[in-house]
Amino acid sequence: MEGTGRGVVVRRMKATRFMDQERTNMSEGLRNMWAISRRELGGYFNSPVAYVFIVIFLLLNGFFTFSLGYYFERGQASLAEPFFSWHPWLYLFLVPSVGMRLWAEERRSGTLELLLTMPIAPWQAIVGKFLASWIFLGIALVLTFPIVLTTAYLGDPDNGSVLAGYLGSFLLAGAYLGVTELMSAVTRNQIIAFIISVVVCFFLILCGWEPVTQFLVNHLPDGVVSLVKGLSTWYHFLAFQRGVIDVRDLLYFGSVMGFSLFATSVVLRGVRGA
Repeated sequence: MEGTGRGVVVRRMKATRFMDQERTNMSEGLRNMWAISRRELGGYFNSPVAYVFIVIFLLLNGFFTFSLGYYFERGQASLAEPFFSWHPWLYLFLVPSVGMRLWAEERRSGTLELLLTMPIAPWQAIVGKFLASWIFLGIALVLTFPIVLTTAYLGDPDNGSVLAGYLGSFLLAGAYLGVTELMSAVTRNQIIAFIISVVVCFFLILCGWEPVTQFLVNHLPDGVVSLVKGLSTWYHFLAFQRGVIDVRDLLYFGSVMGFSLFATSVVLRGVRGA
């Protein structure tokens, strides 16, 4: 009995040491990831590119909202159609322009091998770079708040719908960014990464775009059409645009980002082993 009791104590001590080591590793991993994020985010704002991007993003948002979106002509205190409906198309070019350099530049300059030999796990670098770019896009998105203030001044918008629209827009940007980071890891040429990212993201839009789905309905079974629509960023963003937060849409955007980051790690592992 005494030996059995001593064995239980030893196993508990080993389990405790293992858990402490795991917590230490996780804490160190988060620190490394945040350090990379800060470096990347600082790199954006240390060059005029970030400010040029933000200005262009805000100007295009204003143009699409007030001119092409017929904001004042609608006579409604809603941002669903005049503002959020343009974001899938705006992000189609702007997000790849932000993310195309993430790994392509590292490969072109020859610093990728150095980064991968540092005492950090590849996933920490991948997620760190992704978070830095996503935060940057989030900052640009938040700076569109004057449009929200204008709507609140002119009418009485549904604040819940506005917040849902912003959440969906942020997730949409993250999905495009995940795809772009993957494409950036595939090639050392930023322009090629940009073009491929635009093509892939455009395909994800078309899968759920109404003219395309109507064409598919006439030629394919309903099950296939539903499957194709389920792959579309446009289709899953529509609910957020209307002010509805659905768990399935959250899972979709999370899955796109997760798969893209995982695929990026696979590509970089191949580069590292080459």
